[in-house]
Amino acid sequence: MDKTKRKAIIAGNWKMNKTPKEAKELLNAITPLVKDADCEVIACVPYVDLSVALEATEGTNVKIGAENCHWAESGAFTGEISTGMLKEMGVEYVVLGHSERRQYFGETDETVNKRTKAALAAGLKPIVCVGELLWERECDITEEVIARQIKLDLWSVTEEELKNVVIAYEPVWAIGTGKTATAEQAEEVCAFIRATVAKLYNQEAADALTIQYGGSMNDGNADELLSKTNVDGGLIGGASLVAEKFAAIVKAASK
Repeated sequence: MDKTKRKAIIAGNWKMNKTPKEAKELLNAITPLVKDADCEVIACVPYVDLSVALEATEGTNVKIGAENCHWAESGAFTGEISTGMLKEMGVEYVVLGHSERRQYFGETDETVNKRTKAALAAGLKPIVCVGELLWERECDITEEVIARQIKLDLWSVTEEELKNVVIAYEPVWAIGTGKTATAEQAEEVCAFIRATVAKLYNQEAADALTIQYGGSMNDGNADELLSKTNVDGGLIGGASLVAEKFAAIVKAASK
């Protein structure tokens, strides 16, 4: 992390976990543990938990995010949620392009780009996920894959809009598998993402961009991962569902 240039952000991605009652209990446990954090703290929760999450974190330093949004303002899109709906509720962040959305629900770089543009237009802050499959890493095309995703997902996003974007590098082979990229692997790809953004925009814009690592970061490996210059935080899965583990990661990011 380099807090002199950019914000450190720890965001929990709850995925399809926690009922509203359970969400309130978890957030009530988390908020006192992270109240002195020297980093941004976010809980990205299922749609049905958003209201109770916003209520439970009111007046605290914990921000609330959604796990997806649609690109249209309204219309015949059964089961989808618009950016306007999220914004009116008080949601600040939204996760876009997560590997599970790409794998199970047909997300493409084109739809991620459309959702990203819609989120920015509504005043939301998108956490845009990129990452390679195990096969792609084994074929030594990680950089080609990541560069393509960055260029497509950020297509027509202006330099000014980029100030409200967070990139999360999540090697797909390390999502929910218990496998974690080494700190050196995470740093290498996060540095490459920053270099790619510098080519697309400029070095100043790239230096100001928060790049999270999102592949099974936990309370045991957070210190090492977050010690790397280009790893500016984490998009946390399983560990975000346990207050003490999530707080330990926030503590590591607050150093």
